[in-house]
Amino acid sequence: MHKMFTLSEANAMLPELNRDLQKLQRLTAQFADQSAELRKRKAAEGRPAGRSAEGGADPFFEQEAKLEFMRMEADLMIDNFSRKGVLLKMIDPGLIDFPAVVDGRNALICWKQGEERVAYYHGWDEGFIGRKRHPEA
Repeated sequence: MHKMFTLSEANAMLPELNRDLQKLQRLTAQFADQSAELRKRKAAEGRPAGRSAEGGADPFFEQEAKLEFMRMEADLMIDNFSRKGVLLKMIDPGLIDFPAVVDGRNALICWKQGEERVAYYHGWDEGFIGRKRHPEA
């Protein structure tokens, strides 16, 4: 059972969710950059991912550990959206759905990053492409 949101509740949560989303976006961008850098370093040394030098310390261990920590942090941030009752559909650009009842039917109030307010909804099976203006917006 999902928590159900009204349009005003969704809009009230928007500033906090937007801040959380921006933190997650920064983290995932850093992860992508550092992961690409690690792949380049490994390729330059002619070693496949996960292989250490024979008999020596793995020169990539520290960077791999940082990446793993960043991945776990991102997973926790993503889980925080679920704990708040919302559905994070896309990280970049941000797309968040709020379970709701609109015109007596189960629906999802939706917000896309860049929109000033939550003002649209769509059915559970319609997706973003089927969104319509919320009757209370």
